[in-house]
Amino acid sequence: MNTDFYIDSLSPNSYENIRDYLYNELKPIIKDKRPIIFLCIGTDRSTGDSLGPLIGYKLQFLKRKNFYIYGSLENPVHSKNIETILQRIQENFEDPFIIAVDACLGSFQNVGKIAIKKEPLLPGSALNKNLPSVGNMSITGIVNISGSFEFMVLQNTRLYTVMALADSIANGIYHFILKSVGGKKSNDFLSKNVSK
Repeated sequence: MNTDFYIDSLSPNSYENIRDYLYNELKPIIKDKRPIIFLCIGTDRSTGDSLGPLIGYKLQFLKRKNFYIYGSLENPVHSKNIETILQRIQENFEDPFIIAVDACLGSFQNVGKIAIKKEPLLPGSALNKNLPSVGNMSITGIVNISGSFEFMVLQNTRLYTVMALADSIANGIYHFILKSVGGKKSNDFLSKNVSK
């Protein structure tokens, strides 16, 4: 496996880089026909923490064998239900490969950047929530600066930043799934859910 991946969400064709990184890293998982689950974590009650649900919303109608999306604006995966949902996933899938998707805080110069790491995610760590680590891989979007008063920082995050991250990540995942299993590109899907 390669090293961790970083890209600016506003970079031209960032989604293509995300697609190619995921495809190259997950070839053995796809070959073994393991179910790949994108667990989009967050809540629609806070702008800064809505990245996961927005990505899930953009991808919720994409149905392909062995690829599954959990978490959306309608049915978010958050601190109160994540343990139940993880248990349900383990009961319903054999040896699933879970990719946790979430917002995070970082340094000023990294706001708007996307990180993909081959390690679990610690959801809620910015707000000192004691939740289990999640996933075999993680995709995070840096929505704002870290420091003190993280709750207020998340509440006062620019929606533009979150949407740019959501568009890039969702588009990358969408094209990764298409590249993995084949299928026609749906321009209707792209125009409604993911900006090009």
